[in-house]
Amino acid sequence: MTSKNRRAIEFVALTYVFSWLMIAIFVGLGGQWNTSMAFIIGILYMFVPASVAVYLQRFKYKQRVKETLGISFKLNRWFLFAWLISPGIAFMTFGISLLFGGVEYSPNMLGLFERFGDLLSPEQMEDMLNQIENMPIHPIWLSLIQGLIAGVTINAIAGFGEELGWRGYLFKEVKHLGFWKSSFIIGVIWGIWHAPIILLGHNYPEHPVAGMFMMTIFAVLISPIFTYVRIKSGSVIAAAIMHGTFNAVSGLAIMLLVGGNDLIVGVTGLAGFLALVIINILLFGYDRYFSKEAVMHSGGQA
Repeated sequence: MTSKNRRAIEFVALTYVFSWLMIAIFVGLGGQWNTSMAFIIGILYMFVPASVAVYLQRFKYKQRVKETLGISFKLNRWFLFAWLISPGIAFMTFGISLLFGGVEYSPNMLGLFERFGDLLSPEQMEDMLNQIENMPIHPIWLSLIQGLIAGVTINAIAGFGEELGWRGYLFKEVKHLGFWKSSFIIGVIWGIWHAPIILLGHNYPEHPVAGMFMMTIFAVLISPIFTYVRIKSGSVIAAAIMHGTFNAVSGLAIMLLVGGNDLIVGVTGLAGFLALVIINILLFGYDRYFSKEAVMHSGGQA
């Protein structure tokens, strides 16, 4: 076993153990998902990969963290791409969702309220529908603006908690395998890491068991886009911005839909998978025919 393989396995093992132990304790104490405490646990969960990465890089192997793991604030156009690609994914997913039977456009967001109807009383739902009708600007545009702001600020900090691990430490250890293979490996590991919170109802509350497999497929499909951003920007900060913005705006994909379920619609559903396939193909075409420094044929340097 090479030192890189050993370091990668070590990182994954520690990240899984501490992350899953946290959820086990949370559940053992009677914790439930979609509560305020679960929100806090979710934030802490996101920082486990970064914590493990810093421990291994700085304290075990006595190596520099900032330069080696790609922490750079030197801005370039790929930071802008990282910021704006997530709304693109969300809106493309929305459009693809409308192609499925039983899914319809709902400008009054009735479908969104139906999905979360158990959290609202009939009176609260009626009040919110009336507020939407009287708003000078549609909530989807307000959500987009808020999501973009959050994505480059507070959400980017939370995203950094994951990205320093996945696209920082783990990418460093597997990038010699080539662009596609390293992206696939990181995607599988990243997707499986979500398993405990998926079982609790995260992303797939209607289908938690099937959701574990769906989340892994999703992670594999979006992983090359993250890898591309990481390499082209030369910074894990850009990946954190993409991650934070994605988390902030992904709900746009279902805000104006009625019908479907969590396996079909939404960025982590089948519609989202198709959108990610399209974007990967477009990136591949750009990298091959237009980019001055093609990276998809290799691991790339970052």
